[in-house]
Amino acid sequence: MLTMSEDRDLQRRFDRRNSTMPNTTNAPCCIIMVGLPARGKTYMAHKLTRYFNWIGIESKVFNVGEMRRKAAPESINNSEFFHPDNESALEIREQCAITVLKEMIDWLKKGGEVAVYDATNSTRQRRQLIVEFLVDYRTFFVESDCSDPEVIEANIREVKLSSPDYINTDAELAIEDFRRRIRNYEMQYETLEVEHDRDLSFMKICNLGEKFLVNRVQGHVQSRAVYYLMNIHVLPRTIYLARHGETNMNIDGRIGGDDSLSINGQYFERALAKFVKDQKLDDLRIWTSLMKRTIQTVASIDVPKEHWKALNEIDAGACEGLTYDEIKIKFPEEYALREVDKYYYRYPGGESYQDLVARIEPVIMELESQKNVMVICHQAVARCLLAYFLDKGRDDLPYLEVPLHTVIKLTPFAYGCKIESIPLNVTAVNTHHPKPAGLTPLSPEERRIRRKTSSGGGHTAGLLREFSVDPQDTVFDNP
Repeated sequence: MLTMSEDRDLQRRFDRRNSTMPNTTNAPCCIIMVGLPARGKTYMAHKLTRYFNWIGIESKVFNVGEMRRKAAPESINNSEFFHPDNESALEIREQCAITVLKEMIDWLKKGGEVAVYDATNSTRQRRQLIVEFLVDYRTFFVESDCSDPEVIEANIREVKLSSPDYINTDAELAIEDFRRRIRNYEMQYETLEVEHDRDLSFMKICNLGEKFLVNRVQGHVQSRAVYYLMNIHVLPRTIYLARHGETNMNIDGRIGGDDSLSINGQYFERALAKFVKDQKLDDLRIWTSLMKRTIQTVASIDVPKEHWKALNEIDAGACEGLTYDEIKIKFPEEYALREVDKYYYRYPGGESYQDLVARIEPVIMELESQKNVMVICHQAVARCLLAYFLDKGRDDLPYLEVPLHTVIKLTPFAYGCKIESIPLNVTAVNTHHPKPAGLTPLSPEERRIRRKTSSGGGHTAGLLREFSVDPQDTVFDNP
């Protein structure tokens, strides 16, 4: 157990060694959703915040509908509440919108970085009110403009039937009431257009990505939002995630390296080939790292394969090939630093989990635009991918359990992701190290300080350049 003075000394050393880069977010940003009901606004809002939180930018969704249900229970299952001539309801809705804007500003003042304002915001008058209210912050409007009747109908049935507005309501009655609500909004809806809104920063997404209109993008956050939203889709798909088969270095408790499969690892390779065959997915693609153990794990599977440098295991630098006991003896200070803060800790000459998140961001973008994919990777990489899909924070990410010889099936849906663990019943060593008992999570302010001192411009920018999607970094192996 460290004394208080030892802990302070370690913290000073941590900060000195990692104080190379500035924060990537210059000023708080407000992302304002725009669109008629059943256009996927809330889906996009939650995806955006999950993405920003994953890359280390404090983000939160502020939903006006939740406030409206509390302030006006009579609005539930009542399309007439949304009629443009209903003046008393209009006053309540406007007050709810302002109340949520105030809550959003309070959160930003306490250190929040990206606030996503989730509402229809369907008129220029309402959008102008928002701009005036948020005059001290950058605003970026994101409109989902969908005219495809099949998409709208599917969204009504699959999403709105589970809405709090229609709990314990007959399905057909709920659908009909919701359609009337949409018609009420359509009476006064004003889309974003360059002709009328040239001074606003905005992005317009037509038919879930069929076409995009982008106007006056300003700053890092808005650029990242555009980049992300141009890659996501809502089509049904499955992502299979697994680590490579067991290696002899795993058996010895050694980290890193580029070892071959053990006997049990070879058994897993055969079991995985049978599993893939039994799934009968004609359009499945397999992605691996460039390391031997992942490529060997899929050697018997006859589907298109891509080998990504970005999926290589976390670089342990000077600690590569050592056991944790050896690190504790040879590098006692490094061992203690990593115990204090595993996410931001960077191996000497190697990487941190934060660096790893930056490195695999292009993989996430590709996964979001693909159909069915199986990713065969490594423990730290799998943790980062799982944290993204399951919306896990930085305190939990480095301790997510990803057993060897187990396939994790991820099925994304509207507001989350279903997870199923499928052991393939092949013996393997346990490489999981649980979170130390009594470890106190970092406060939001401590997280920002750590992020500023351990990532950003220099090293992370280099990683982004090195691991951006480049033909030389991705090897295609199509049978």
